Amino acid sequence: MHAVQSRGAPSRDTPPRPPDPLEAGHVTSTANSAVLAGIHAHLVEVEVDVAGGLPNFAIVGLPGSAVRESKDRVRAALRNCALAIAERRVTINLAPAHLRKDGATFDLAIALALLAANEQLEQRALTGVVAVGELALDGRVKPVHGALPIARAVVQAGHRRLLVPSSNAAEAALAGGVEVFGVATLDEAVALLRGQRALEPTHVDATSLLARNGTNDLDFAEVRGQAAAKRALEVAAAGAHNVLMVGPPGAGKTMLARRLPTILPELTLDEALACTAMHSIAGLLGAQPMITARPLRAPHHTASEVALIGGGRPVRPGEIALAHNGVLLLDELPEFPVACLEALRQPLEERVIVVARASGTYAFPAHAQIVCAMNPCPCGYAGDPKHACTCTAGAVQRYRGRISGPLLDRLDVQIEVPALPYHEMTASGASEPSADVRERVRAARLRQRERYAAHGITANAELGSRLLERYCRPDAAGARLLETAVTRFRLSARAYARVLKVARSIADLAGREELGAADVAEALQYRMLDRPSA
Repeated sequence: MHAVQSRGAPSRDTPPRPPDPLEAGHVTSTANSAVLAGIHAHLVEVEVDVAGGLPNFAIVGLPGSAVRESKDRVRAALRNCALAIAERRVTINLAPAHLRKDGATFDLAIALALLAANEQLEQRALTGVVAVGELALDGRVKPVHGALPIARAVVQAGHRRLLVPSSNAAEAALAGGVEVFGVATLDEAVALLRGQRALEPTHVDATSLLARNGTNDLDFAEVRGQAAAKRALEVAAAGAHNVLMVGPPGAGKTMLARRLPTILPELTLDEALACTAMHSIAGLLGAQPMITARPLRAPHHTASEVALIGGGRPVRPGEIALAHNGVLLLDELPEFPVACLEALRQPLEERVIVVARASGTYAFPAHAQIVCAMNPCPCGYAGDPKHACTCTAGAVQRYRGRISGPLLDRLDVQIEVPALPYHEMTASGASEPSADVRERVRAARLRQRERYAAHGITANAELGSRLLERYCRPDAAGARLLETAVTRFRLSARAYARVLKVARSIADLAGREELGAADVAEALQYRMLDRPSA
């Protein structure tokens, strides 16, 4: 009888296999990366454990689908860059584990940590280095969202070097306080960390970029007539007030609204960086490293509540946050879903939008000037002497009823934009250019900034009830006029406060500290929907 050799047992003629060091233990390495959560970034430690056994590649630490797919991108990129690693049991942990990881920003850090675990890169080369970037299959490093917030988080954490895709380098360098290296390929990143390639950190002069802000193609001089509407927009720009324009089709409402940013003061450096961070998070920055002009966002009236307010997965800013420090144009206001319009109440009042989700609560700054335009009725010609209105009284009431009273109260300036007569449409005289209006608005904003310097606000629209009592007290004639208007028009307390704020802006444009009856009277004219005749 012969002994039966067990399956898998080595025969006497087979030479012994050399010992594998991984069978005796594990090899670990770490790298640093970052993830976005709202408008902030959090640093993430990428821990790699390589052990012997059947090949496997596992990612843990609450990864999203894009993160779980990174194993295939990383393997292909390493192979195509001649940096292939042996097939082992690989476990990657993204710490802290309670923070959800979404996006492809971890690809570069995972690849570098794997190379360190396989002794193709020294671990000390990754000390103090944060790497973010998405890897293409051929090893290219693709751009990511939120490079500026990530760079700020790196500075706060005290790390000294940041590796980003080359197309994000200028944006990340705006944060200052950290050496930013833009890498185009994985090979380039490895050569930099090995010391085989000298690469100068990216430097950007943000002040110089802001000073080179180009001229706007739009100008107030292109708008024929509508002197009253132009004056109302100048007052609104002077105090950062929200505006509603009502008028028939073709009267020039949209044309006026799109030119409002041209009469606003230029962005300060802090405002420009805030706008840049918001657009970077949303992936809308494009090739430019910094936003240098006040943004104008004009979503279509079919936009969803999430698109307007913000949300999604991962949570991204909506249109009102993207218009931060700029203008949000809501054309055809009654056509927007009612839920979208009502969701605007909080940001109109508090200048911030809070998005609450199961994953957490996210606050986006929404210091935007909102400009709305609407027709007076569904057909658009109610009250127009040139056209007969075909709408029934019920249809008009339902159309206007889509805009609630509380929302109207929060729109400081409400004006009528009538159809242009023929002589104004064909007038050859040049209108006042935006540059001249902007100088007056800039002077008025400067007065407000100096007046409210101790209170942390910059414009009249931000005044609270306590400051309103202190800075917007009218003289005796103005108080009597305001009392009569409140009694006759039945103005709410919020509308009363709005009138005083607008009157304060009118006085600032004229260079007066005291509010007179003329200032109050003009401010009352900008509440057309509060009048019974409306």
